Amino acid sequence: MPRPRRKGKELFHLHEPDYDRPIYRLSESTRKRIVQNLEFLYGKAAAAECIKEVERLIQVYWAHKSDPMIAWERTFDPAQRFTEEDVILITYGDLIHHPDMTPLDTLAHLARTYLKGTINTLHLLPFFPYSSDRGFAITDFEEVDPRLGSWDDLEDLKADFRLMFDAVFNHVSSQSRWFCEFRNDHPRYRDFFIVFSTKSTLTPEQMRIITRPRPTEVLTEFSTLRGHRWVWTTFSKDQIDLNYKNPEVLLEVLRIMLVYLYRGADILRLDAVTYLWTEPGTRCAHLEQTHAIIRLFRAVLDAVNPVCALITETNAPHAENVTYFGTGLDEAHMVYNFALPPLTLHAFQNEDASRLTQWAQTLSHVSPQATYFNFLDSHDGIGVTPVAGILSKEEIEDMALRVVEHGGFISYRKEGDGTVSPYELNITWFSAVNREDADEPAEIQVKRYLASRSIALVFMGVPGIYVHGLLGSRNDAEAVIHEKETRSINRKVLDAQWLLAALDDPESMTYKISRPYGRMIYKRTRHTAFHPNGGQKVLSLDSRVFAVARTSPDKAETILTITNVSSQGFTLPLDHARTGISAARFFDILGKTRHKTTQGSFSLEVEPYGVYWLLAEH
Repeated sequence: MPRPRRKGKELFHLHEPDYDRPIYRLSESTRKRIVQNLEFLYGKAAAAECIKEVERLIQVYWAHKSDPMIAWERTFDPAQRFTEEDVILITYGDLIHHPDMTPLDTLAHLARTYLKGTINTLHLLPFFPYSSDRGFAITDFEEVDPRLGSWDDLEDLKADFRLMFDAVFNHVSSQSRWFCEFRNDHPRYRDFFIVFSTKSTLTPEQMRIITRPRPTEVLTEFSTLRGHRWVWTTFSKDQIDLNYKNPEVLLEVLRIMLVYLYRGADILRLDAVTYLWTEPGTRCAHLEQTHAIIRLFRAVLDAVNPVCALITETNAPHAENVTYFGTGLDEAHMVYNFALPPLTLHAFQNEDASRLTQWAQTLSHVSPQATYFNFLDSHDGIGVTPVAGILSKEEIEDMALRVVEHGGFISYRKEGDGTVSPYELNITWFSAVNREDADEPAEIQVKRYLASRSIALVFMGVPGIYVHGLLGSRNDAEAVIHEKETRSINRKVLDAQWLLAALDDPESMTYKISRPYGRMIYKRTRHTAFHPNGGQKVLSLDSRVFAVARTSPDKAETILTITNVSSQGFTLPLDHARTGISAARFFDILGKTRHKTTQGSFSLEVEPYGVYWLLAEH
């Protein structure tokens, strides 16, 4: 059954609750799922009290759902939550500036003009008021930053695009009302944060084993009405971790999650969810309590908004990352495929796809309701932690060195012994695969770039494309100097009028990249072989190519994709024994050429950085 499509604002939530309809009641199965996780977190007595508030919050949310929306959701097939048509654009709300429009209005105009037909979902990075970390130190979870626009602007965007919201539920800004009330000794907020009277409360052994994503201190001192206190700060002294051992915190976060659904979120990105639960004496990462909270969120979504999806952002080794699928039916609908970017970069740096191929062959279909979020670049950078154990330490260091040679930077994390190690490579994707001072034609750099971008499009799952990746932006060294932040290298604010001109100018690099990239995306969205629930067989054909055969869920369509990661042209023999595909002909849906087979085989003339999507014809 195809996924139901939203048509018209009658499928939006009601601005006022309708309490004349029957009040929503949890089913016994949903209640059991929620209570089991609450009991695991807080014990039976506290869970018995919590479930009452959980149900009240759900009932308030349900009263804001329109009758057409409820009827529309009844037609929903979870196996069609994501299809081949889904492509997600990742952007800050204010990366494109126009002097006469609000940032969100500007984004809406450009999205409708250039993205419809290729991109159907917008991931808006935190658009709330904030104090630091480019939006990830939120001061108010429930308001749109007035510098960007308003909730009305987001509702306007939702009329044409699905929306992904950031659920930054790990921490709040030190300037948030919650933390200010903690410092004021407001009784309700005394236990909202993880607090110690002295820094020495944590033993050296406890400090040593804590997983750290940053080189900063884990505890930060603040003065309060009741004296100086040390609070847990995983990411920075301005980002105060929430204390989920307090059930009131979980209930307040659940309320905000339901607000996001009411405001139009189709996907909720659980930012930094790795560190949601803190337990001194453990790594304070990937704890079972965190998984219980995600299962609780999922149970609520399944009950009251089954179309909305959860995606977990866990920049961690691949084996830990995929645990956030749970059973494939009870935690994340998608997980960030964090190993894909560094392995793709490694393939193009070395003109050898062997390591990428070997890793990709270990991946399998998760469930009809869960899949991978395939991306190459983001607002942060290229994480290297996910390939620990896949690439050697020397290979990771070599990859980082090449990034520096291409004008990029390395962000570090603090290890338990006090040393630091590479955590993230800060560079635009174009600059990562192309050296700006290289003595080579621009045509080769464009082909190399498009070849690298094709990898995330053919992989099983849903592709996510950062806006600077869509445009082929180069390093913004000036922003790094001005903002004293290495991640700013890939966060350049673009002038809308310049961008509009560049998108229509055949001589500009922006045009030369975005036009063929857009056509590639369009082709992907028109072929069911790329459905996330379709088959995927990664082939070892030649070290210079990444080859994967994709098959539609109904087995009616098969496409053999071949990407040359090298600067060499060569002849690649293809036959049934090597590909597992029996066909009379193959039609390249990108190059629009047809290849006839002889006794099931043919030879493909592969160009340097060539990309071929070969549709099997019987």
